[in-house]
Amino acid sequence: MTQQPLRGVTSLRFNQDQSCFCCAMETGLCDLCPSLEKQLLVFPGHKCGSLQLVDLASTKPGTSSAPFTINAHQSDIACVSLNQPGTVVASASQKGTLIRLFDTQSKEKLVELRRGTDPATLYCINFSHDSSFLCASSDKGTVHIFALKDTRLNRRSALARVGKVGPMIGQYVDSQWSLASFTVPAESACICAFGRNTSKNVNSVIAICVDGTFHKYVFTPDGNCNREAFDVYLDICDDDDF
Repeated sequence: MTQQPLRGVTSLRFNQDQSCFCCAMETGLCDLCPSLEKQLLVFPGHKCGSLQLVDLASTKPGTSSAPFTINAHQSDIACVSLNQPGTVVASASQKGTLIRLFDTQSKEKLVELRRGTDPATLYCINFSHDSSFLCASSDKGTVHIFALKDTRLNRRSALARVGKVGPMIGQYVDSQWSLASFTVPAESACICAFGRNTSKNVNSVIAICVDGTFHKYVFTPDGNCNREAFDVYLDICDDDDF
């Protein structure tokens, strides 16, 4: 019997010991914690803008487990990610202006990160291995990097020095802007992830683009960001070449 490919699958992710995996279809999102200690699955809830989390380690064959819900956004979820230990979940809505982080145990919001003010489609959100940083890419061709361990490194709005303001402007002022960012050439769609640290004070982010290019950027805690490596991993051919 011939195996049929998984149709409509946009991503696959295994946990650390490869005992289980999750797949995201064209019409859905999910993420699986890679830790051996915590097998946590997250996916959008039935309510608009909500997240549901299920501890797979506590489930038994033939039984169902009720997920617990986090009300994360006011519009539909567009992107979601768990950190390595499964203690924090990050999400963005279809609006794409804010990334919110929640404690998976208490459900409390930990921090709100602002990608920008104009709507965008986020392609991915990823934590660094030690959860010190978070990176996100969008259809703007820009990758934003946020500090999580020391959020004082993130930029703030100039209006933050004004003091207390109205509720609408206050939401904007209280948000934290990215520590560093870079735009891939031609503003190509890309996914991003953290690479191995080259030194104690230098971290790296790798962007893989739909145009077949590979970019490695290094950044420092003071927000300095530069491209360190570039390559073409895929030769793009015209339709006539097939």
